[in-house]
Amino acid sequence: MFGSLVTATSNSPHLRKSGSRPVVSDLGAGELENGVDEGFLNSIPTNDMKGASTLVSTTAIMPSPILLWRLKVLLFFVWGFSCCKIGWDSVMRMSVDLRDLFLYEAFLYYNPLLLVTMTVWLWGVNLWCFSQANVNFAKIFDLDQNHLTHREIWKCATWMTIIVPTSMTAYLYLYSHGEVSLAASQPVLLYCAVAMILIFPFDIFYLSSRYYLLRTLWRIVLPLQAISFSDFFMADILTSMAKVFSDLERSVCRMVHRQVATIAWFEADSVCGSHSVTIPLVLVLPYLFRFFQCLRQYKDTGEKTSLLNALKYSTAVPVIFLSALKYHVFPDKWLNFYRPLWLISSVLNSLYSFYWDVTRDWDLSVFTRIFKFSKPHLFSHLLYGRKWVYLWVIGSNLILRCTWTYKLSAHLRHNYITVFAITALEIFRRFQWIFFRVENEWNKMNSKSNIQLSMNDIPNEEEKKLLSSSEHSI
Repeated sequence: MFGSLVTATSNSPHLRKSGSRPVVSDLGAGELENGVDEGFLNSIPTNDMKGASTLVSTTAIMPSPILLWRLKVLLFFVWGFSCCKIGWDSVMRMSVDLRDLFLYEAFLYYNPLLLVTMTVWLWGVNLWCFSQANVNFAKIFDLDQNHLTHREIWKCATWMTIIVPTSMTAYLYLYSHGEVSLAASQPVLLYCAVAMILIFPFDIFYLSSRYYLLRTLWRIVLPLQAISFSDFFMADILTSMAKVFSDLERSVCRMVHRQVATIAWFEADSVCGSHSVTIPLVLVLPYLFRFFQCLRQYKDTGEKTSLLNALKYSTAVPVIFLSALKYHVFPDKWLNFYRPLWLISSVLNSLYSFYWDVTRDWDLSVFTRIFKFSKPHLFSHLLYGRKWVYLWVIGSNLILRCTWTYKLSAHLRHNYITVFAITALEIFRRFQWIFFRVENEWNKMNSKSNIQLSMNDIPNEEEKKLLSSSEHSI
């Protein structure tokens, strides 16, 4: 459980001063049972005895890493149980009429950050698999030497897992006990803290990684330069988090208009209501960013596949805006005209996106090597070279592509639990997608490097022929 004592020999530098003679002694079995021989103790100077006792005491009080890990896990479960218990009791204190509305509002503020936390956890798993499979993801994403490892990613995710539910529990507790103003301040403080950490200009909290993230987001919003792999890779992830950004916009809107912990937002036609025109505008932004990236890529490379890719992202636009029209047209017109168009556009977007994933973003011609770890591992044994992995990935990708249109549709957002589950499943689908997309890019980079090496070998062979011919002529 605890670290064992370090047995220092008599010649150890910890037991004598620099330049002093080594102390030689021979301890018998009886001396070991009764302690250290008095002559040996007397031969050691007083200062050396203090140093030895300090070393031994320091070593003795240091717990083992296993004990620390078990203690952390225990505290984590105690914290989780406490949050669940306090949150449940707080919700049960409220009247049945207001309970659903209150949970809907609380869920709106905190579900975006919960989904971001889930994304960070899964990204750490991606990086762990890349490191185990010797995939140089730093080269693929053009990262510097200070990039975050999977352990540091998981450390950030752990803190997010602790802070976000704690704030949500405080919100539930304070509101149920009548402290409305203090409850309203909880999500506001949390959002402000997240924004401050992201833009904090000092060299703490992984400054280089935060700068890399913000710079990539800026390049996505304004694609005025050549599109790199990390640019469109991040933009693809943002399309899976469109619902997260929509809820963030609605949460910030209520905070700005001081509607937190009130029912003023419940009016559908209010500025921050469920019929607001900003909802489809925010939902469509990630797809527009990716659309303009494809146009920029076509301008730089002239590849027609970039135009076909841009067409894929444009198919999401009618899904979003046709759904939003339900709140702005007569019900009969929606059912007879706009709803069939919405269904057709949803099917087209889902099938087109699925086709592009399988045929363009992934390379399923051979078994993936992303799960072939350098060292034996259960995870690698279960996934590497297994046909069921491809059947699962293709089947789940098709199903989740079809259900993803559910959350893009504003008229289906009333069931917030279902929308949250579908959004979480979409993030999981993107997590699967990352493995095959990064491997495809890694294979392309290796093939290009092999071609360059072969091209470099050709002049050398020609030089050898010339040298041999000249020697022969001589």
